[in-house]
Amino acid sequence: MTLTVTLNTPITGDYQQPIGLFINNEWVEGVDKKKFEVLNPSTEQPIVSVHEATEKDVDLAVAAARKAFNTTWRQTSTNERSKLMLKLADIAEKNIDLLAAVESLDNGKSITMARGDVGAVVSCIRYYGGWADKIHGKTIDIAPDMFHYTRPEPIGVCGQIIPWNFPFSCWHGRLAPLWPLVTPSS
Repeated sequence: MTLTVTLNTPITGDYQQPIGLFINNEWVEGVDKKKFEVLNPSTEQPIVSVHEATEKDVDLAVAAARKAFNTTWRQTSTNERSKLMLKLADIAEKNIDLLAAVESLDNGKSITMARGDVGAVVSCIRYYGGWADKIHGKTIDIAPDMFHYTRPEPIGVCGQIIPWNFPFSCWHGRLAPLWPLVTPSS
C-alpha cells in the first residue's frame, strides 16, 4: 500500500503528501488500519484521509524512540547534533512555500501567516541548534576543600500532544529546545 497521495496547492502545485504514521524513521500504516478525513476548514470538504494513531501505535513509536535514544541519539556528539539541527532548518527554509501552503490548507490560516509561522520555526531550530554544542556542566566551589559539579545528562523519550490549529509551530516550540539539551553520555 502506498503511504502518500498527490495533493495540489495553488502556490506550489502537486506534491506528495504522506498519509501514514512516522514511526521508527519510516511511514507506516496504523496498527488498526483506521483512517480519518482531514477537512478543508474553508469548504469543510475532505482533503485527504490519513492513518489514525491508536494506543498501540503510540506504544510502537515510544519503543522506537527509546531504542533510537539509547543506541544512537544519546551517543551523538553535540557538534553533530548542532549540524543536524541546522541542516533541518536549511531544509525547512528551502521548502518554506510548500510547508506554508500545507499549513494554510490544513488549518485555514492565510498564506502570509503560515509563511511567518514557518519562518519562526526555521529561526527557532537555528537558535537551539546554535546552543547544542555550548551546553556544558559546571564546577561549583562550595568550600576550600570541596566542590560540586553539574553535568547535563539525557533523561529519555518525551511526547507531546499538539492542537490541530497550530501544529507546525507547536511542534518546533516544544521539540527544538530539547534536542541540544540531550548531551552524549561520557
